[in-house]
Amino acid sequence: MSYPKLSALTAGMMLAFTAQAAEVEVLHWWTSGGEAKAAAELKKTMEGKGHKWKDFAVAGGGGENAMTALKSRVVSGQPPAAAQIKGPAIQEWGEEGVLSSMDSVAKKEGWDKLLPPVVSNVMKYKGQYVAAPVNVHRVNWLWVNPELLKKANAKVPATIDELFVTMEALKKAGIQPLAYGGQPWQDSTVFESIALGVGGADFYQKAFVKLDAAAIKSPTMIKALDTYKKLKPYTDKNAPGREWNLATAMVINGKAAMQFMGDWAKGEFLAAGKVPGKDFLCVAAPGTEKAFTFNIDSFVFFKVPSKDAEKGQQDLASALMSPAFQQTFNLNKGSIPARTGLDMAKFDDCGKKSSTDFSASAKGNTLVPSWAHGMAMRSATQGAMYDVISQYWNDDKMTAQQAADKLAAAAKVM
Repeated sequence: MSYPKLSALTAGMMLAFTAQAAEVEVLHWWTSGGEAKAAAELKKTMEGKGHKWKDFAVAGGGGENAMTALKSRVVSGQPPAAAQIKGPAIQEWGEEGVLSSMDSVAKKEGWDKLLPPVVSNVMKYKGQYVAAPVNVHRVNWLWVNPELLKKANAKVPATIDELFVTMEALKKAGIQPLAYGGQPWQDSTVFESIALGVGGADFYQKAFVKLDAAAIKSPTMIKALDTYKKLKPYTDKNAPGREWNLATAMVINGKAAMQFMGDWAKGEFLAAGKVPGKDFLCVAAPGTEKAFTFNIDSFVFFKVPSKDAEKGQQDLASALMSPAFQQTFNLNKGSIPARTGLDMAKFDDCGKKSSTDFSASAKGNTLVPSWAHGMAMRSATQGAMYDVISQYWNDDKMTAQQAADKLAAAAKVM
C-alpha cells in the first residue's frame, strides 16, 4: 500500500483516545487564520460532548511526517481512533482491513439522504461508511483584488484569453498580476484549473480520473500545458517555495492582483476583515464557470480495542455531521457544508455561489474531483504527477510534449 503525501491544506488530523475516552489528541495543519478558527470549532464541539481535546498543530506543508506516524501506529497495532484522510486514500486504508464502520451512526442519522451520492460514495468502503465528511471545498476559484484591476483598467477574466489580456494590462501598469506559491501541490492546483478551463469537464475526467493515455497525450493536454507555462512571466521571482497563505496575503494587501486557489483562501480574506464583493472577488477560474472541482475533508475511523474509544468515535462522527457544526465550521473555513439542505443565509456571496454551482455541476455532470487535492487518484500516482508538473514549471527547457509523455508514465504509477 502506498501512503498518501498530503499537502498543506489536505494534510490530516489524527485523533487518539485514552482508555476512558477522556482525551482526544488531534494532529492537524489548520494553523493559518481561517483554518485555525475552523479547527477551534471542532475542539469546542468535542469538548461539549465531554471529551478532552489535546491539540497538536503542525504549521507548513507536506504532512508526510503525520502519514509516517500514522503508518507506524497502525503497523504496531495501536492505530489512532481517527485520522483526516480523503479520496482514494480511504479505499487504500480500507483494503488494509483496519477501518471501523460508522454505519450505525450513519443509518440512525440518515446520512444517505443528507449527502449527495458523489460525496457519500467517497466516504464508504464496500458499501459501509468508514468516514465522515466535514465540508466541500471548491478548488477552481480565482481570487481577485478589484482595486488593482481598476487601476490597470482591466476586467475580471472569464476566459483563458481574457486572463492573459488582463495580466498583460496589469503588468504594463506596474502591478504584479499573479500571486503564486511555488510548491508541488500549488503548481498542480493551478495547472488542474488551467487544464479544466482549456479542455472542459469531459477531458478532465478522461485525463485525471480515468487516467486515459490518449487524453493525457492529446493535443488538448499539450495546449493546457503550454497555457500553464505562459503564466510564469506574470509571477514574481520570490514565488518558489512560498506558502499558499502568504500568496493570498499578497492579494489581500494589494501586492498582487489575482491568485488561483481553493476556497480555503477565503478564510484568509475574512480573517483580515475583508468583505467579499467589495474588497475581493471570488470568480470561477477562467473557462471553468460551468464546472466544479471538489476537495472534501473527511475523518476516517480505525478499529480500536476499547468500547470507550468506540463511543468517542461515534460522538465524533455525529458531531462532524451535525447541522450546527457543519454550518459554523464552514463559515470559518471558507468551504460549504457537505450535507445538503442547510440554510445558507449566513454564508457570504462566495459561499452561496459555491453551493449553487456545486448543485448545478452535480446535475450537469461537470462536478469533478480535484486530483491535485487527493480526490481523484491513488497517492502514488498523484505524487508522480506532482513531480512532472513541478519539473515542467521549473525547467524552461522542458517542452509541453515532453511533460505530456511524463504525465502518461506517471499515470501508470500505482
